Amino acid sequence: MQIEILLNNNPISVRIETEQNLEPKTCVVVSTATGLELGTVKGLTKNLEFEHANFVRIATQKDILDNCEACKYTRSLLPEIKKIANDLNLDMKIGFISTNLDRSKLIVNYTSDARVDFREMIKILGSKYKTRIEMRQIGNRDESKMLGAIGMCGRITCCKLYLSDFDKVSIKMAKNQNITLNPTRINGMCGRLLCCLKYEDEYYKEMNKIMPKVNAKINTPDGEGVVKSTDFLKETITVEFSHDDTTEIKTYPINEIINKSK
Repeated sequence: MQIEILLNNNPISVRIETEQNLEPKTCVVVSTATGLELGTVKGLTKNLEFEHANFVRIATQKDILDNCEACKYTRSLLPEIKKIANDLNLDMKIGFISTNLDRSKLIVNYTSDARVDFREMIKILGSKYKTRIEMRQIGNRDESKMLGAIGMCGRITCCKLYLSDFDKVSIKMAKNQNITLNPTRINGMCGRLLCCLKYEDEYYKEMNKIMPKVNAKINTPDGEGVVKSTDFLKETITVEFSHDDTTEIKTYPINEIINKSK
């Protein structure tokens, strides 16, 4: 049987052999390269590649309490580890610290645009905390996914809620949607282009093939006019007509213009 488990908000597929009833939202303990970790069952799956993780057991109350204590422990270490990185003048941003259930390994998650020589930092941390240290470089989107944030829409960011993979997002998508190319409008909390630009990209591509350009002359049910603006969501076109010394503005559904053109 193959089940999908959320581990640190990332979906992984684990193959298990058990007759235990693993309902969605069941807390389980799995063994990974990091050690024993707590995850949450999403359900059966065949869509994800098998990960190098083994099902150990359904989590006990002690496992859940140990995980809570481990989270508190790593949060308490964050200011001190950030200070160590700053004192060593390392070009890196410490995102968050994580550990496994038995705290046998400390994982320092960081972002950086350059290669970082953190050998001295590992020596200091290993000596100070008496445990194995792993430095894990993550992307800005991964950091937002793990930490979570509120997007400009007022909702929890999509990466935190449900995104398992990050599709490629380009500036052309924003241009296709006539969005002002202002970083505050098109960038997410991670500082990268909004993932949601991808959601409606296909729709805007198709509408761009249909919609006339602004200032283009078109035929309408009321004669020839000049396009003043287009509304892709309402699928309407606003047209200006010139009559001697006066002008008239009318708005038409795109279907009326297409049918007129035919």
